[in-house]
Amino acid sequence: MMKLPSTPSFRLDGRRALVTGASSGIGQGCAVALAEAGAHVVLAARGIERLDSTVEALRKRGHSCEALALDVSDVEAVQAAVSRHEAFDILVNSAGLAIHSPALETQLADFDTVMNVNLRGAFFLAQAVARKLVEANKPGSLITISSQMAHVGGIDRSVYCASKFAVEGFTKAMAIEWGRAGIRINTICPTFVRTPLTEQTFDQPERVRWIEEKIKLGRTGVVEDIMGAVLYLASDASALVTGTALMVDGGWTAD
Repeated sequence: MMKLPSTPSFRLDGRRALVTGASSGIGQGCAVALAEAGAHVVLAARGIERLDSTVEALRKRGHSCEALALDVSDVEAVQAAVSRHEAFDILVNSAGLAIHSPALETQLADFDTVMNVNLRGAFFLAQAVARKLVEANKPGSLITISSQMAHVGGIDRSVYCASKFAVEGFTKAMAIEWGRAGIRINTICPTFVRTPLTEQTFDQPERVRWIEEKIKLGRTGVVEDIMGAVLYLASDASALVTGTALMVDGGWTAD
């Protein structure tokens, strides 16, 4: 009888996941996706009240999770928090922010604020989780929520683009360094997704027209569009995928 191949499992039973920026938006959606697939999820964010509400809602569905108050820009606090926990099999770094302005008007304080979260925070969070995995001699999947703006330019987005282009760079370098340890690291690059972070953009009609012209599928994103992508990269279904960017951009970067 012919032996047919088997589809790798998308299940995450027995695995531990850390999701930052998990109190709302894309981060919250990623936490739900991983919990539904069977992972124990540690949800981290700065705002503990909304975080607790998310954890409570997940537990009511029968999922295993806990809350962790954490600011990814505080590298020392991140390192301490990761060291206190068992090694995480999965990291989803969804913490991020944007301060938009024309390049000629960008202020030093705004530049530093964005870079401290999007670049510095993301780098050292990945480092902390990977270090713990290496110490435990375990494989893992590290995922950063990047952006289509890591691959193109955008109006009033020079600092945001710079931060996300840099994330793509360190992701490739880390993938080369950590591959032999079985640690995969990738990014997800969404187009504009309606979340609290992007409402300021959707409130500007001229920006909405620009967005809709760029997205080939004719619509902006919703959180659910990212949930399948994060489950794929977190699971054994993507066992040979590392150092790459998964575009969830409706075709924005296709031309």
